[in-house]
Amino acid sequence: MRRWSLARQFFLAQLVFVVVLSASLSVILYLDAARGVNDAAAERMVAVSTSIALEPAVLDAVRGPDPSATLQPYAVEVMDRLGVDFITIMATDRTRFTHRNPDEIGRPYLGSVAEALAGTTHSETYAGTLGPSIRAIVPVVDDAGTVRAMVASGITVDRAAIARNAQLPLVAFIALGALALGALASFLLSRRLRDATLGMGPAELSRTFVFYDSVLHSVREGLLLTDAAGRLVLYNDQAARLLGLDGSQEPVPASDLAVPPSLRDLLASGRRALDEVHLTDTRVLVVNQEPAVPPAPPGRPPQAQGALGTVTTLRDHTEIDALTGQVETMRTLTDALRSQTHEHANRLHTIVSLVELGRGADAVDFATRDLQQSQRLTDEVVAAVDEPFVAALLVGKAAQANERGIELTWEIDPAAQAGSLDLVDLVTIVGNLLDNAFDEASRSGEPHVRLTVRRVDGQAPALEVVVEDNGHGLPDSEKARIFDFGYSTKPPHAAAGGASAGRGIGLALVRQAVRRFAGSIEVTDTDDGGARFTVRLPVATAGTGSRVGA
Repeated sequence: MRRWSLARQFFLAQLVFVVVLSASLSVILYLDAARGVNDAAAERMVAVSTSIALEPAVLDAVRGPDPSATLQPYAVEVMDRLGVDFITIMATDRTRFTHRNPDEIGRPYLGSVAEALAGTTHSETYAGTLGPSIRAIVPVVDDAGTVRAMVASGITVDRAAIARNAQLPLVAFIALGALALGALASFLLSRRLRDATLGMGPAELSRTFVFYDSVLHSVREGLLLTDAAGRLVLYNDQAARLLGLDGSQEPVPASDLAVPPSLRDLLASGRRALDEVHLTDTRVLVVNQEPAVPPAPPGRPPQAQGALGTVTTLRDHTEIDALTGQVETMRTLTDALRSQTHEHANRLHTIVSLVELGRGADAVDFATRDLQQSQRLTDEVVAAVDEPFVAALLVGKAAQANERGIELTWEIDPAAQAGSLDLVDLVTIVGNLLDNAFDEASRSGEPHVRLTVRRVDGQAPALEVVVEDNGHGLPDSEKARIFDFGYSTKPPHAAAGGASAGRGIGLALVRQAVRRFAGSIEVTDTDDGGARFTVRLPVATAGTGSRVGA
């Protein structure tokens, strides 16, 4: 048997409460109506008795020889006219002068008379000759204030009950109205509660919370929930680590996060995102985001509902991108080796052909000059660069530039030592800047790229890397966006490398590497209209001299 949902339990509890409340209200209203009828009847009897007691003729009749002969017709007339069940005028010794039943005249009055004899008015419910009745007794006094007689008037409880029962429809209407309104309110509240709890019971809600909380803190990806106002209301430990959060339970506005503007805008916008890559100062994050739309409650058709917020997952691809950078570096060197292999294959075919033609001396001379040219390029690079990683990169880039018809020159200051800088990141910076410069320069008539590496002394010594090209340059509107991940000014397939062309990745990786070094990067225009990228990386080494190569 399926357990009752929390909404159903709440509705039944509320319904029982409303029924009990309505019943209690009915009893209270009935008792209040009964008390009101009895009080009204008692007040009316006091008024009737007081009016008769103040009548001078009554006092005169009491003093006469036969009071009943005068007072009985008078009492009957008043009883009939006012609808009173009895009016008893009696002597101070309780002897009746009048009564509804003439047979009771002369007999003692049944009821309390002590208050009347003391000169005060008294009302009570008492069972007399006509049954229980609501009555009032008032003294008849002379001019000296002496009690000469007493007047009692009353109506039976049954007649008072008729007036009381006349209030029952109103009491029933109020009780049923309260019951109906309470039941309707309980139903609407339970319906709202069912929508909010998706028809689950307390045990299911508790189990779901435990499971979801366990999942939230056990997944290896960053997981965070953002409300419709763009505030982070829930996130797991991995998300706190990736976004630099302190783990506070208070909602955090997305606009206050210390992350790149693109990621802040994504979290605040609530839009869908599929495998979007965002770069922080030290991490590469792959972000997916979907709106959090509540499912339709059980037993109700699906309806279009607004999103409560968004669910965002963050995957840390920093190590993968580092490996990708290393692979790109190896690809650059491989392309350089391929270029050299292609060039040397052509030269080897020339030498073989010269030998076959019997021109051995020419073959030896050609091979010697080729060897000297290749060795001179290697010697220039090695002489200019002390770091083997950078030297190997420049050898490959020189061969790549030669193959693409680009003139590559460089000026390397021997004092510009890498020091404690990470050489892999340094290769990433130089390699990607040169690749970008090659792509831009290749669009000009006489492509030329220049690399300058020098030490800048001062209060904060820095290694300065400057890459210049004579391409078409960058508009001011694009200089701020050129380092955004995925943004590129290259047309599709414009760059060497095929699949990686135009993706807008290289410069984004350069900026990330520069930030890891706590350095800076700047884009300016050259005198011939090209672009100049200037990178400054803080270092702590020193040296002297300068070497030039081409």
